[in-house]
Amino acid sequence: MAGMNNTNGTGQAMMRMVISIGVLIVATALLFLVAPESFYPWAKAIHILAVISWMAGMLYLPRLFVYHVDAEKGSVQSETFKVMERRLLRGIINPAMIVTWVFGLWLAWKVFGFQGGWLHAKIGLVLLLSAVHGYLAGAVRKFAEDRNEKPARHWRIVNEIPTLLMIAIVILVVVKPF
Repeated sequence: MAGMNNTNGTGQAMMRMVISIGVLIVATALLFLVAPESFYPWAKAIHILAVISWMAGMLYLPRLFVYHVDAEKGSVQSETFKVMERRLLRGIINPAMIVTWVFGLWLAWKVFGFQGGWLHAKIGLVLLLSAVHGYLAGAVRKFAEDRNEKPARHWRIVNEIPTLLMIAIVILVVVKPF
């Protein structure tokens, strides 16, 4: 019975997430159609909010793995980590990455015309961050199947990669060194 409530709660949370993303898409499309001259600052704000959400998840997920490694397979603690990891990935990290890419590419095209060495380097680093995202998504699946073979130290090191990429990306965007 408790498992059914948990599944139902997960379904409701996913439905709320889908509705929220749908509202964001509709509101953004309306703004773009009704007041295109006002769209740029909104696009930039949405992009920044999505980046913050994506990075929060990318920094938290490997931390969950560090603790999950120590949980006995099949234990209540391990099963709780599985739910947390899945919800974080599906409910925050994946949608935030998609919104980041959509608005980021629009800004790169509309504002910068895809010109500038700093922009090309930034896009390259965001591709690397997306690859790390994919690696973490694969790890969520492995943990869910009790197939993780990596030690906590590995996940501590992996936890630093998004931070380093974020620092480089922010410097490129703010300083525009080339």
